[in-house]
Amino acid sequence: MVKSSGKNRSVLIGLALVTVTVAAFYQVYSFEFVNYDDPLYVYENPNIQAGITFKTIKWAFTCGYAGNWHPLTWLSHMLDRQLFGPDPAGHHLTNLVFHIANTLLLFIVLKQMTRAPWRSAFVAALFAIHPLHVESVAWVAERKDVLSAFFWMLTMLAYVRYAERPCMKRYLLILLFFALGLMAKPMLVTLPFVLLLLDYWPLGRIPNEQEIGKTGRHLILEKLPFFALSAVSSVVTFFVQRSGGSVRTWQFLPLDYRIFNALVSYTGYIEKMFYPSRLAVLYPHPGAGLPVWQALISFLVLAGVTAVIIYTARRRRYLAVGWLWYLGTLVPVIGLVQVGLQATADRYTYLPSIGIFIMVTWGAAELFSSLHLRKILPATLAGIILAALLVCTRMQVRYWRDSITLCGHALEVTKDNYVMHNNYGNALRDKGRFNEAVTHFERSTKINPRYVKAYVNLGMVYFREEKITQAAACWNEALRLEPDNIGVLNNLAWLRATAANPEFRDPDQAVELALRACEQTQYNRPDIMDTLAVAYAATGRFSQAIETAEKALELCQSPEQNTIKEEIKNRLVLYKAGKPYIETR
Repeated sequence: MVKSSGKNRSVLIGLALVTVTVAAFYQVYSFEFVNYDDPLYVYENPNIQAGITFKTIKWAFTCGYAGNWHPLTWLSHMLDRQLFGPDPAGHHLTNLVFHIANTLLLFIVLKQMTRAPWRSAFVAALFAIHPLHVESVAWVAERKDVLSAFFWMLTMLAYVRYAERPCMKRYLLILLFFALGLMAKPMLVTLPFVLLLLDYWPLGRIPNEQEIGKTGRHLILEKLPFFALSAVSSVVTFFVQRSGGSVRTWQFLPLDYRIFNALVSYTGYIEKMFYPSRLAVLYPHPGAGLPVWQALISFLVLAGVTAVIIYTARRRRYLAVGWLWYLGTLVPVIGLVQVGLQATADRYTYLPSIGIFIMVTWGAAELFSSLHLRKILPATLAGIILAALLVCTRMQVRYWRDSITLCGHALEVTKDNYVMHNNYGNALRDKGRFNEAVTHFERSTKINPRYVKAYVNLGMVYFREEKITQAAACWNEALRLEPDNIGVLNNLAWLRATAANPEFRDPDQAVELALRACEQTQYNRPDIMDTLAVAYAATGRFSQAIETAEKALELCQSPEQNTIKEEIKNRLVLYKAGKPYIETR
């Protein structure tokens, strides 16, 4: 009877968790894709648009596209494309479904380990509806967060069952889930460390401090295959990101800047967990602008908390486990190895925040118990906290409605955010608001004169408005800063091949630039192949133009490419008639 009652309670808790998560995030169903990484990951990625085929599966497992090796993430995006087409609703719902699954799995794992259903439910609820997690759920390009977390939770669940009754079959299942998680996002490299923490508490595989040496050696040996997989994943990730240009920020960020930012980030994330305000999709790295005193204060706070936790570890193991969970799981993304342009990112807290939630939940339960308070007071307080978080999360979710809303909000709550000025300009340009777009592109280049994307996009607006001199100046500056930039090469090649003004027309240079762009894309992008065909025709090499245009047509596989497909067909008629294509605007 007791078992049945406990099972019914767990089912009701699960239903409540699903309900509150849906209430927080259901709006995403009507949201658009955003212009920050979604084009790269989904709606402008030809391999994703093609769906699941032998060719795209091979690409997913062999490419380092976007500076990452995460084949399962690519496959999940391909499957979405196959199931839902270009409509963003299905892609958003997939993220939400994974987040709901992660929430339920977290509750199940904690309940099985601790036999404390209400505390486990509260941690899972915090995880489900915390505003810091909006980015991981509402952003389609962050599929890797929710997907990798799904395998993280499955790994922990399999490990709990293995700890109850060890056998090789269960051990191999843990290893399988962990490997799959690494193929969704390499941030899971810290999971073996977390499994060791779970051995200490709550699994109790280390019965007392006197047994740490003897038992600990056995438990570490047990985790060696997991640490080996983590090492391999770390090496692969580093080389893929370096080859993709993601770690070039090292050139501009000395080690001391990265250490200072890491210290401030550790305390900053905790502050946002307790007071989640002014959240943005991107927080620009301050570089030398970060005050040393902030880093010093953060260091003292972290050291002080660590000292207190070490002192109380024997009596309150959950504090040590929660704190080390938080510190350890953030290591891959804390910025010591700087990847990207951000100082911090809300999405990085998706898994690390669980450690803090455990500390707060079990600590509060112990405090209330020592004060002999009635259960109604803690339950009421928990309800108030969750209600407040639900309201905050629903408000934060709304900022992800579209690119204009998202980028506009980021500019409101951050300073000198040149990336968001650029993306906001893109969103305005797509709405036909060219003058406003120019203002934001120019602002982006003033904040960061080395930011190539802003020059490229500013040049596009000028080109569209037939301000060829200004367009050429922007793209030449971009090419000077980044000689191998595919977009710049393609734009300049088009300009040199099609300009009616002899001052800018140079067909031979157009061919050279287009060839450089094609080589970098392995002759696999129809838009760039189209530019090369136009350049060949401009030099009078019509046989090569025809051959290149026909190859470009073969590459147009998805419905989204129908427009460019028709344009190439029309230009092909000109080439066959011995006529070059020249802009007539």
